[in-house]
Amino acid sequence: MIPRILLLGAEGQVGWELRRALLPLGSVTPCSRAEADLSDLAAVEALLRRERPQVIVNAAAYTAVDKAETEIDAAMRVNAEAPGLLARHAAEHDALLVHYSTDYVFDGGKTAPYTEEDRTDPQSVYGRSKRLGEEAIQRAGCRHLIFRTSWVYAARGGNFARTMLRLARERDTLRVVADQVGAPTSAELIADVTAHGIHRLQTDPQAHELGGLYHLVAAGETSWHGYARHVLAHARQLGWDLRCDPDAVQPIATADYPLPAKRPANSRLATQRLRTAFGLTLPDWTIQVDRLIAELPRSAT
Repeated sequence: MIPRILLLGAEGQVGWELRRALLPLGSVTPCSRAEADLSDLAAVEALLRRERPQVIVNAAAYTAVDKAETEIDAAMRVNAEAPGLLARHAAEHDALLVHYSTDYVFDGGKTAPYTEEDRTDPQSVYGRSKRLGEEAIQRAGCRHLIFRTSWVYAARGGNFARTMLRLARERDTLRVVADQVGAPTSAELIADVTAHGIHRLQTDPQAHELGGLYHLVAAGETSWHGYARHVLAHARQLGWDLRCDPDAVQPIATADYPLPAKRPANSRLATQRLRTAFGLTLPDWTIQVDRLIAELPRSAT
């Protein structure tokens, strides 16, 4: 029997890539926010009853990190209450729930990459809402995969690389935060790993114990400053006409660019558990960033 897969947040960065990656696995029903708004819990519950999915992939989230500091109820409803509802439905109907979380569940003070066993200590409303969502899923007892990721970008829509390239064509110098470290991770990679995980759990009788919480980011690490320099350097290699040279990207501290929500200084996530459990090799962050730059139309920045 072909599995019924319900994809929430299908128009977002990760959701758009999931529309492609999930197609070989079953019958996919993609739902945009207009079709399934997670802030309307009654509507979501009605959707679940109507679709009767065997796999629920929740790529929807409240992601306005700074606005969440004042829109607390909205962030909690979408990021905490809605995942709990999905998880309870999955538990009652023996469905698999896939959900995405974030490095913001940590305080960013650790000097090494965070593992799944490390204590969470979110420093923002967004981070707290995402951690509560994780806990709601785990508490419900359903079959689940929770992927924590960070610094997500996609070719579709706006992203950090596009912004840096646009600014580098307009300005002689750029100022970019240098004291936050992580791994730029493409939505394409997240979607492909998700599909691989779902396939294993749905088809391998011995893979039942593979469900749980995993960190999913590209290999390697950099700062936002290093990220910007790499983008400009690679674009120059490809013949882009830029006013700003990579050496003219000036490092600044997070304190020099204050925002309402606190960002983790350390967003590095250890992926050993994921790689071992599913037999995966995760590419270095530069590989897909370079491909993104090569595929960007020069006029799109």
